[in-house]
Amino acid sequence: MTDELTVTLTKAGRTKIRYPAALVADTGDRISVRAPWAADGVRDFGFVRFEPGDVFTEHFWRTRWYAVKEVRTGEGVLKGWYCDITRPAVVRGGDVLVEDLDLDLWVSADGESVLRLDEDEFAASGLARSDPDAAAEAVRALDALAAQAQAPEGLPALLA
Repeated sequence: MTDELTVTLTKAGRTKIRYPAALVADTGDRISVRAPWAADGVRDFGFVRFEPGDVFTEHFWRTRWYAVKEVRTGEGVLKGWYCDITRPAVVRGGDVLVEDLDLDLWVSADGESVLRLDEDEFAASGLARSDPDAAAEAVRALDALAAQAQAPEGLPALLA
């Protein structure tokens, strides 16, 4: 596998974002990449700002229904972890393909703030009707990540 990959995040059958990333590690199940903030400009969520210069170390699993993205400033200061609930990643050649299922989780750097995000978007997506098994997996994945984030060892234990 090449050291340079392309990550493609899709949502509802459309490409949401596509960006280059550097391979950090591939265990056979988990593939980890590093990439700079790939969107244009600043995205201010209120609880965190993603901005040019930020660096994301992203962990995708071939068997798990989520991706965990460690977010740091360009100077290396940890902002926290943004977790996307997704179908398991597909890695094909130099491409990492991930389908976003709307649910997200934010965990602050100190682990004190654990925010479940976009549950309204998930409900409105219709996934529970169109693919109830995938919807159930998505909810289980969000619950598992939230529980891990609130455990004493937090998300770093998942990524070790």
